[in-house]
Amino acid sequence: MDLEIAGNAALVTASSSGLGKASATALAREGVDVVINGRDEDRLAEAKAEIESVAEGEVVAQPGDLTDPDDVTALVEATVDKFGGLDHLVTSAGGPPSGAFLETDDEDWEEAYELLVMSVVRLAREAEPHLREGDGGTIVNVTSRSVKEALDSLVLSNSVRMGVIGLEKTLSKEFAPAIRANAVLPGPHETSRIRELVNDAVDRGEYDSYEEGLAEWAGNPLERIGDPMELGNTVAFLSSPKSGFINGTALPIDGGATGANL
Repeated sequence: MDLEIAGNAALVTASSSGLGKASATALAREGVDVVINGRDEDRLAEAKAEIESVAEGEVVAQPGDLTDPDDVTALVEATVDKFGGLDHLVTSAGGPPSGAFLETDDEDWEEAYELLVMSVVRLAREAEPHLREGDGGTIVNVTSRSVKEALDSLVLSNSVRMGVIGLEKTLSKEFAPAIRANAVLPGPHETSRIRELVNDAVDRGEYDSYEEGLAEWAGNPLERIGDPMELGNTVAFLSSPKSGFINGTALPIDGGATGANL
């Protein structure tokens, strides 16, 4: 399917690895010019080379810390300066530390809020005038299925990510009809982080093999873990006119693991 977004410009944050990189890859394969972002410049350079190997559009690496307002401004400015505009914003960020409620302090909560919520607030604010100038601007927020169903020992993710969903729903109304805003709610996908965790567990003797350990992460009716590109392809679809009547939704991508009816 031609998503009809070739030649568009996109900014994808936290895209040097994981689901952000998969989202950037999917867009670049569709011919979108993409700015990718991360704090580790070496990892960012590796991601750029990997995405360029399959890209039909141009790929630009822009380092930056999403908790730094100046870096957020620079990310949007770099995209507009390089490509002459901005059509699609994809927000992604690393997850906050795991832990139970009584194991977290005020600093943990403040850091999680800055990373997960204020980064999206600032990105949307900076991107909005540029997204309006194009023909069908989009925002896709990559969050977590924890906003649908609280997960054990993830109090920060369970609580703070809800703010992103409230923001996404609000923007889907306030920015419409020029800009559509949606969110994706991933369950476990076979990212480098998951591979690291599984391999560590194998080394500790908790599993006999990587495959056995990976199977423990599935826990869904499809009986497998997600491929990051499955989420990336969904992000590209939501960024395209092919999904033009989808606005203000929060779409679980978890193999059916979430128990909620809605």
